[in-house]
Amino acid sequence: MFPNKKVQKMIGSKIQVEMKGDLHLLEGTLSSADDYMNLHLVDTVEIANGERLRSLGSVVLRGNNIILVIPVEG
Repeated sequence: MFPNKKVQKMIGSKIQVEMKGDLHLLEGTLSSADDYMNLHLVDTVEIANGERLRSLGSVVLRGNNIILVIPVEG
């Protein structure tokens, strides 16, 4: 299965995203994704060492800067 098809199936779910050059994870609800893996997250928070640092709200992430997308259980 292609990665973008897998990501499309996660729309409406909570995910964590690791970005290039960043030590923190972003966690939020996946609102939409396109063929370039650009992601729109809502209710997004920044996480470092398992601790929530700050709330970011609605965030658009550029696909070429995404390293890892992790579905959040529960």
